[in-house]
Amino acid sequence: MYEDDFEEEREAFDQDKIICVSSSYERKFYLADKFSGLPEQIKEELQIMCVLFTEDVGGILTMVYDDEGNISFLVTTAAGDFAFDEIGSEYKIRQIQRQKKDFLESLEKYIRVKFMGENIDY
Repeated sequence: MYEDDFEEEREAFDQDKIICVSSSYERKFYLADKFSGLPEQIKEELQIMCVLFTEDVGGILTMVYDDEGNISFLVTTAAGDFAFDEIGSEYKIRQIQRQKKDFLESLEKYIRVKFMGENIDY
């Protein structure tokens, strides 16, 4: 998702559904308060994953979840950011989804249980 599409997409994901944000412009990482109860190792993994993404391709990466608890990655850029690597961004997201599949699935399960009241079936 890029700057022109971001306003429309942001309306689909309210602020309450943001997991974390990493910005290459401000060199900052933000983890939503509602996820502060995650174990430190999980919070660190989120930070490393998102910061490495923005360091590699630039822009702003926002991790969000939808009404079913599915995680999505939204990427935005500042107007006129010619250093942003759009192709690299798409590749990097697919790479994260492949390499961190188990991690992301576990986080989705956590979201469904903690915020959506879903029961865990063993």
